[in-house]
Amino acid sequence: MSPTEQIEGIFTDAEVTGSVHARHVERDDIEVAVRADDPVVLASVFKIPVALAYARAVVGGRLDATEQVIVPSRYRVGGIGTGGCRDEVRMSLRDLAGLMLTLSDNAATDVILDRVGLEAVTAVLEDLDLDSTVIGGGCEAVFGSMYEDLGIASSESLDAVAAATNDATLPALRACDPRRSVQRSTARDITRLLSAIWNDEKSDPRACAIVRDIMADQVWSHRLTSGFPDGVAVAGKTGTLPGVRNEAGVVTYPDGTRYAVAIFLRSTRVSDRMPAADRAIGLAARAAVEGMRQS
Repeated sequence: MSPTEQIEGIFTDAEVTGSVHARHVERDDIEVAVRADDPVVLASVFKIPVALAYARAVVGGRLDATEQVIVPSRYRVGGIGTGGCRDEVRMSLRDLAGLMLTLSDNAATDVILDRVGLEAVTAVLEDLDLDSTVIGGGCEAVFGSMYEDLGIASSESLDAVAAATNDATLPALRACDPRRSVQRSTARDITRLLSAIWNDEKSDPRACAIVRDIMADQVWSHRLTSGFPDGVAVAGKTGTLPGVRNEAGVVTYPDGTRYAVAIFLRSTRVSDRMPAADRAIGLAARAAVEGMRQS
């Protein structure tokens, strides 16, 4: 059975649809693709180009990574990390960047994006020829669109959004629509981004190293990492929205061979927990990578 057939079977078993692209980091001609050019919702995978824009600014002397900043209340709307803090948070930019990628801290992300500027993120996309990728705002923009689409006052907490989101209201959410979201791309574009970061391509190597080092410390092991045995290193970034489960990252085998993998899954069912979809990401990644290694 081919890797693509294995992946399609994995998705069927998990009751999801998905897009996959996996590539050998050093060789563009070795790849596995399943709907790799279809539009996808990035969710928090958008934080990878934001992190690269931040790292470029630090290395270029436009930002001081040790600068202490306050996370404003407008961004602390709930969730993990500083986003869920009830009191004022003061932290260095580099620690916020770390929380942005390792925990997927939404408040930290919007502080970093505010300091870096959306233009710098757009420059990353243009420099790396990511023509199918659009990032028109940060987490606040995504949540704002969800408030509007659900008819919920912006003063309400994210718990109100979660309570109002169900199988019937899901199609109305622009944030979860790959053609209407302010953060959208393709699986192929994202592996191109990852390969550029791991190859020090079109960015200062010091900036790429900052992003690689943070992604290697990601705390979540239930998706991409779950597909690989001990000894295989995984540096990744998850993405989660109603009906959306993603992860993109680089898998490094003990022999030093590296593979960029991007998997974007969708379900018509809304649930806080989707363990079958989470497992499917790891299984599909393993099928794709092992297929390339055996070719």
